[in-house]
Amino acid sequence: MGAGSGCHAQYLLAEDVLGINRGHYPRHAKVYRNLAAEYDRLQRERIAAFSEFAADVKSGVYPERRHLVGIDESELKAFLHHLHKE
Repeated sequence: MGAGSGCHAQYLLAEDVLGINRGHYPRHAKVYRNLAAEYDRLQRERIAAFSEFAADVKSGVYPERRHLVGIDESELKAFLHHLHKE
């Protein structure tokens, strides 16, 4: 590993350059972004979205009629026939 104009090669990992690591960064690495903070923010958003979804399902707010997809009676009968076929 090396850094600077006098080295022949330098290894920089995307995790270092993008700031994905938590804690120690190698001395030779320069962090250009703080994506760890962005990942934390996205995780909070994921949790919030699924919490809202679960609350809507539990309260009956979701699904609404517009979210339902119907099936033709003959198609349903054919499906059930094939399902119970041995």
